[in-house]
Amino acid sequence: MTSNYLPAMNRRNFLQQSGSLIAGALLTESALSNIGATAAKTRIAMVGTGVRGIGMWGRPVIKEFGDQIEFVGLCDINPGRVETAQKSLGLSCPTFTDFDKMMQETKPQRLLVMTVDGTHHDFIIRGMEYGADIITEKPMTIDEKKCQAILDAEKKTGRKVTVTFNYRYSPHRQKMYELLRNDAIGKLTSVDFHWYLDVYHGADYFRRWHRLRKHSGSLLVHKATHHFDLLNWWINSEPAEVHAFGALEHYGKNNPFRHTHCRPCPHKQQCKFYWDMTKNPQLMALYAANEHHDGYHRDGCVWREDIDIFDKMAVQIKYANNVQVSYSLTTYSPYEGYRIAFNGTKGRLEAWIKEKQPWEEEPFDEIQLTTNFGKREIFRIPNNEEGHGGGDVRLRKQVFNPGDDPWRQAAGSRDGAMSVLIGVAARNSIDTGKPVKIADLTSLKPMLERP
Repeated sequence: MTSNYLPAMNRRNFLQQSGSLIAGALLTESALSNIGATAAKTRIAMVGTGVRGIGMWGRPVIKEFGDQIEFVGLCDINPGRVETAQKSLGLSCPTFTDFDKMMQETKPQRLLVMTVDGTHHDFIIRGMEYGADIITEKPMTIDEKKCQAILDAEKKTGRKVTVTFNYRYSPHRQKMYELLRNDAIGKLTSVDFHWYLDVYHGADYFRRWHRLRKHSGSLLVHKATHHFDLLNWWINSEPAEVHAFGALEHYGKNNPFRHTHCRPCPHKQQCKFYWDMTKNPQLMALYAANEHHDGYHRDGCVWREDIDIFDKMAVQIKYANNVQVSYSLTTYSPYEGYRIAFNGTKGRLEAWIKEKQPWEEEPFDEIQLTTNFGKREIFRIPNNEEGHGGGDVRLRKQVFNPGDDPWRQAAGSRDGAMSVLIGVAARNSIDTGKPVKIADLTSLKPMLERP
C-alpha cells in the first residue's frame, strides 16, 4: 500500500437527495418520510482481505446485513489476493492496492481495518481523517506510540473507533460477567487465568506473519489482547502495573533443521509440525496462488531463525481496584482451552474450558460457583453455536445494528488501548526485567472502574 499521506478531507454529506426534490420547493412531511424509507445503504470499505477479513467481516456481514450495508471498495497490498477476495465474496465493487485512492474514490462511511496488526494504526488514523468511522480487528495496534496516535486522531477528527472483541459476547463468558456483577463471590480480590494453545493452532502463529514482533507485537499483544480485554471487562477496572517473564524455547531456532515453508520442505517425513496446506482450497486460492506478488508463505516453517516472539509467557497484573491477576500463555500444549478462577471474599468462581474438536459432542461449557461455608453450584452454558460459541454473530449485530448493551460488551478505543497496553507493558517488562506502569505509556490514566 502507498505510504503517502494526504491532507484530511472534510466530512462529506452522506444524505443523498434526488434532483427532483432539490428544485427549490419545500419538502412536505410525507416527502421527508419517503426519503427516510428509501435511504441509501451504509457505504463500507475494507482494507486487508485475508481469511479474517473475508471470513468474519465479509461473507457473514453481506449475508446478515446486506439490506443495510453496501461494500464500495476492497483494498490489499497484494493485487491477486484482493481480486480473489472480491470473487469469493461475490462483490462487484472496485478493488485497490492504493488505500488513499480507495478512500478518495469510494468515500466510505465505515472502514473495516483487517490488515497486519503493525499497520492498523496507519489505516485507522487515515481512515478517520477521510471522514470514516472505524471497525478494527483486535489488537487495535501493537505499541504505546501507535496507540497514542490513534487516541489523538480520534479526538481530533471526531470519528469513532470500534474494536471487535468477540470473546466478550460468548454466552459462558457473559454468564461469568453476570455472576461477578451480581456479587456471587463477594468482593473480587484475585484472578488465576491460564490459556493453552495446542500444537496445531499455537504452531500456526509461528508459521505466519505473527512470528515477527514488527507485525504482531508478539502474542502478548496479538493473541493475549483477547484475554486481557476479558480481564478488564470481568474485573470492571483498568490495569495499573504489569510485571512479566517470557522466552522463545520451543519454536524458531530451537530445532536442528528448518526450511522456508512446508510445501517444498525436504524434512516433511521427520517434522511433526509439517502442515499440508494443499488440502485447503480456500487458502491455496487466497494465499498460495498469489504469493508471487509479495513472497508471503502462509505455510511458513515454524523453525525459521527470524522468529522473535515468545512461545511461553507469564504475566502479573495489578489493577487500579487492587485486584491481582496471574496470567500465562503456552503455545505448544496437547489441547486447546483455558482455566480461570475468580477469588472473592465470599467464594470462588471457576471454569475449565476445553475447545471442542470436530469429533467431540460436549453441548455445553461449565462454570462452577463455590461459596465459603456453603454449597457448590454448577452452571451449564450451551456452546453449540457457530463462531466462538455464538460470540461472532452477537458482536456483528452490536456493530451493525446496535441496541441495548446491558453487559457493556461494546468496545471503543479506550477498551482497545487498555487491552493492548497490558501486552505492551508485559513485553517491555520482559525486555527490561522491570515492572511497567500503564500510566507511563500513554495519556490514559487507569481508572478504578471502567468508564
